[in-house]
Amino acid sequence: MIHPMKSPFIKAGVAFLGLCPLLGLEVAGAQSPDTNQVVLRVRDIFNRVAKHEFNPVRDGFTFDRHLNRHGVASLSDKDWLVRTLAVRDLVRLNAPAIPALTSALNDTNPHVRQVATMVLGVLQATNAVPALEHLLAQDSEPVVRSQATIALGQIGQPSSLAALKAALSGDKARDVQHQAELAVYAIEHGIRPTPEVAASYAHLDETRFGRVQVGQPASDFQLPDTEGKTWRLADFRGKKPVILIWIFADWCPVCHGEFHELIEMRREFEAAGVQVFTLECHDLFPCRVMVSRELAPQYWFSKTSFKETYTQKIWWSHLADRAGAVGAEYGVQPMAFAVHSEYINRPSAVIVDKAGTVRFAYYGTFWGDRPSIRQTLEMVRNGDYSFAAPKRLKPTSGR
Repeated sequence: MIHPMKSPFIKAGVAFLGLCPLLGLEVAGAQSPDTNQVVLRVRDIFNRVAKHEFNPVRDGFTFDRHLNRHGVASLSDKDWLVRTLAVRDLVRLNAPAIPALTSALNDTNPHVRQVATMVLGVLQATNAVPALEHLLAQDSEPVVRSQATIALGQIGQPSSLAALKAALSGDKARDVQHQAELAVYAIEHGIRPTPEVAASYAHLDETRFGRVQVGQPASDFQLPDTEGKTWRLADFRGKKPVILIWIFADWCPVCHGEFHELIEMRREFEAAGVQVFTLECHDLFPCRVMVSRELAPQYWFSKTSFKETYTQKIWWSHLADRAGAVGAEYGVQPMAFAVHSEYINRPSAVIVDKAGTVRFAYYGTFWGDRPSIRQTLEMVRNGDYSFAAPKRLKPTSGR
């Protein structure tokens, strides 16, 4: 029986031939892109990244450059956009860009190294494995080492297990250790990225970013859940309101707190006739880890495993928003800031009423900044969508 996360045609040696048609790029037998043009394009994209003034990252967390506090206060900040479009544009270049991407792992700019590493993982660049293993062992930035760990897990070469297990037992950053645990599991169980990941990045359309507005019809979407079922937002129009809650990842204690709150409030949601979806800007494997459908990681913030509780009591569907494509359209800003050494979306909550109109959209400024699960349900019950977070970061004057 094939593991639900295995992709039979995404294997070493044929990965790029499988991806090319999905991305609308050239395949074997067609005219190859000019190597010099690809190198110049890669250089241009990385120059764009290097010239941007990102908010600083310290010990795996983004700090607002003006407030010197965890998070990013301004919703108009462009960090996420620069990263997202750089990844998209590099993924579109596909396999011919891999040598230049591998060279970029030696760049002095950590943002360039992180983006290059991320794209190499998405493209499953087997030739980049030695360079990524060196990066994992030697890079000074935990965000870059964490991304290298994720990339090695995506590429899936058994030869990487030694480097990953060394990081699992010896890396000084617990965040890197956690990603190494997931990567080792993925390789040992033959789990590969689904082809939709690269396709989702390649098809990102910035003209649609942030188009969803309160008071306007919600944009329809179709996304898979962790059990393989596809859900369509339009199917609930005229039937029930829908709450969309974008979370971070399985390593987020705040997210697990919200999951437990959802579990406790099941009867209240059912009595109110409200549909709930949690969404994660990852592929299916990390999403399945979040709901304990794969391994039970050793979390530093919990002495007990969530696996038994989650497999028995999660009643809503957790959706894989690959590349944050739906999130970007809804204003969620994928890759807005680093949390536990991974660039991730803003914590966000959106309420769509029974008629299919967006009634509430909240975008957080730091890790725990959004209404609680109970507050969100009360908005639907009462029809009062006003909310002010007491600890929300406030942009400095002129931002």
